[in-house]
Amino acid sequence: MKKRNIILFWCRNARWNSLPQSMLPAILAVCMALGQEGFAWTYAILAVFGCAVGHLGMNLFDDYFDYRKKGSEFRDKLAGEGIRSRIAKCSYITSGAVTMRQLLYACLVFGGVAFVIGGIIFLKRGETILYIALITALLGVSYSGDPVRLSYRGFGELQVGFMFGPLLMTGVYYAACGHLDASVWFISIPVGMLVANILYTHSIMDFEPDKKVGKMTLAVLLNNRQAMLVVLGLMLFVPFGIVVYGVWAGYLVPLYYIVLLTLPMAGGLFYLMVEYIRYPKKTFQPAFWMGPMTDWQRIEGAGIGWFMIRWYLARNLLSFFCLIIIVIGLIRL
Repeated sequence: MKKRNIILFWCRNARWNSLPQSMLPAILAVCMALGQEGFAWTYAILAVFGCAVGHLGMNLFDDYFDYRKKGSEFRDKLAGEGIRSRIAKCSYITSGAVTMRQLLYACLVFGGVAFVIGGIIFLKRGETILYIALITALLGVSYSGDPVRLSYRGFGELQVGFMFGPLLMTGVYYAACGHLDASVWFISIPVGMLVANILYTHSIMDFEPDKKVGKMTLAVLLNNRQAMLVVLGLMLFVPFGIVVYGVWAGYLVPLYYIVLLTLPMAGGLFYLMVEYIRYPKKTFQPAFWMGPMTDWQRIEGAGIGWFMIRWYLARNLLSFFCLIIIVIGLIRL
């Protein structure tokens, strides 16, 4: 296999379609740092690239630890019983395309590249970057790796939200300009909650199969559908409250009120999830305000429209929330 094809193979199987969850917060942090004293494009770009490589590496580590622990036969079994679950994860392993040793090597390569990038930034920005990188690496491996396995104890969604929100954004912001500002917290926490919401929405819809195979997601930990909706409401609406408070308290400029334009998307997703809890088989069609939903005919043909319309909406909510703040950052230059 040619070198280019090898890179594409691993990036594809590392689920590069999930990169917006880390890239949007990273780019957002750079835009917030623009114009700040000490800003340097070199370290900003390095930080964004490092986040991308680290994210892909974490996804591969997740596959490695998950497959080593349980194999993939549990998803096949669930599909055979008619329970609605995605069974594509780890298909590149089950098909024999790679061995577990090769997967581990790929994990180490991605992790090594991220480590080198972090080291370069550390030489310029100092020990704060080192602490952020170490915490990120520890949490990344602990997502599904022994002995902690946070994703199997009901804390995976919260961990990812913390990593791709406050941890990632403060790290990129600091790498870009060498200091922090209170405004970063009033944006990074809402962003982290919306990132966590993508996984949490997924875990609500996968409640039954996850519970059966012993995967302790936050939804399984709650084990109560009303409680699931309460937590979902917090993840969807508290971010807007934080931004409003940030403006009211003077940490953010009034332009940030524009993010309230995405509030109907949050309300729409909450409604769709309430309907899923009440009527799981009820179907919906995409609407313009939900944002882009590519390959919808193929998705419906595959019988997963019920899942993807909610997943797309959760992703688009995060995307538009971040894009609005990116534009605000550029306007303020």
